[in-house]
Amino acid sequence: MFSTKVSLPGYPLELPDLIRLELEPEAGDVPAAALVFEDGEGGWFQLGNSTFEVRSPAIRSLLGDVLLVNRDRGYGDRVLRRKSEHNTLLITERCDQLCVMCSQPPKDYELDLFGEYRRALPYAAPSAVIGISGGEPLLYKNQVFELIRSTATSRPDLGFHILTNAQHLTPEDKSLLADLPSGRVKFAVPLYAAEPNLHDQIVGKVGAFESAIDGITVLMESGVEVEIRTVIMKQNADGLVDLARFLAWNMPDIDHWAVMQLEYIGFAKKNWDSIFFDHSVNCDPLLRAIGAAEQHGVRGVLYNMPLCTLPEQLRHLAPPTISDWKKKLFDQCANCGASSGCSGFFAWQPFEKTYEKLGPICDLS
Repeated sequence: MFSTKVSLPGYPLELPDLIRLELEPEAGDVPAAALVFEDGEGGWFQLGNSTFEVRSPAIRSLLGDVLLVNRDRGYGDRVLRRKSEHNTLLITERCDQLCVMCSQPPKDYELDLFGEYRRALPYAAPSAVIGISGGEPLLYKNQVFELIRSTATSRPDLGFHILTNAQHLTPEDKSLLADLPSGRVKFAVPLYAAEPNLHDQIVGKVGAFESAIDGITVLMESGVEVEIRTVIMKQNADGLVDLARFLAWNMPDIDHWAVMQLEYIGFAKKNWDSIFFDHSVNCDPLLRAIGAAEQHGVRGVLYNMPLCTLPEQLRHLAPPTISDWKKKLFDQCANCGASSGCSGFFAWQPFEKTYEKLGPICDLS
């Protein structure tokens, strides 16, 4: 795990709020400050006649990053990390749902960084996939779509992955969706049960299931790629097989169905004991659901699930999906020969709140 924020003590007032860190100075829409000195605790960068300190023991790992400076708090947000495959733009912290397991509980205030994101994105790594998240990002759907379209003009190699509840899409949006760069945008939409009342109960909003289905229909009819996401919990584990069949019958053309584990933070942390389903103890709901999905031609994948917690026949479906800056391994993982290809664990998850059964798949000690 590492932080996406870096300390910038005494950042000069005359320097811009959006800046790149590089070995050499460069002009551009986001100017680049050059590294002029480094030691074990950080480095000094220069832009024009001004210098500033960046405190980080791994200063060269920050080269190429775009920082959004918060002068009042003395730090910079690494809004774009060139060496990472896990760059996500936070569009808003507002949301119209109150999910029982939400990892980032909504906050009702405006966050308008579209201008900063538009300037930063051209400096992303080649062929990077940029996450678009919130809150509910499509509360600002016109701005999101315009950000993607404008970026695609100068960087047609970039892809975008939008996490949304899809409830703010209407048939009138089909033309906007059709204008997005073909094959470069995927929408990830959560559905937690095939039974509407259970889905609505989990997300804390009456009518959410019906609205989500309508939004997914708009996406599918617009020809964009759609991924369905389901967090497994005590409340919905036994119904996963019904959801698998529902998706196969009603949405056979989705790209894939991702069944995910909880992140121990936010509302999930608060409600952990009442919602966490330990699949390492009882994997039957996963086995039956993935089996039913595959039987009907729907590809299933497993997110945020350590390999050792899964039976061997499911491990090939569990890629390492926890973002690099969120990930940790427990001491029990030290000698595991599969750790490099494993999701591992969320950095803030205590050992006593994790899986009952875990340990090295193949011991290298």
